[in-house]
Amino acid sequence: MHELPFAEDTNYWKTGQSSPDTWTDKAIAQIEHLGGEVLTYAFGHDHARGRQGFMLEFAIDGEVFKIVWPVLPTRGKDNRSARRQSATLLYHDVKARCISAAILGKRAAFFSYLVLPDGRTAAEVATPALADAAPEMFRRQLPAPEMTVDGIVREMRLR
Repeated sequence: MHELPFAEDTNYWKTGQSSPDTWTDKAIAQIEHLGGEVLTYAFGHDHARGRQGFMLEFAIDGEVFKIVWPVLPTRGKDNRSARRQSATLLYHDVKARCISAAILGKRAAFFSYLVLPDGRTAAEVATPALADAAPEMFRRQLPAPEMTVDGIVREMRLR
């Protein structure tokens, strides 16, 4: 994982007073308006590593997507503002992708968050691993082609 910037150096640092729940509720509403179903929403804090983040898992058109959005580290001790900023950024990312989905398609807009058969998201997978996972991912979507042998319709399976 790459080094995260400080919260104070990015957008939405102390620009509002709305709670993180307000922003995550807005993100959830965007997904539901798009026709998605939220499966899981959580906030987690790994005390041992000092990391925090929001997780939003949802299904759209039979595919599962998972966003894990980090709470950025701060130079000071204003973790409350950092959590608010993180939830705000999560909302704006989801909103932008929902707008893109209307133009590019839902899967294309959320592709980096697509959960692959092994449980990782497309963004978590290196290029060679994605190439290996792609056949299984597409196999689940494609109907098996049919062929006729001696007048009997047979289903062909992809290997």
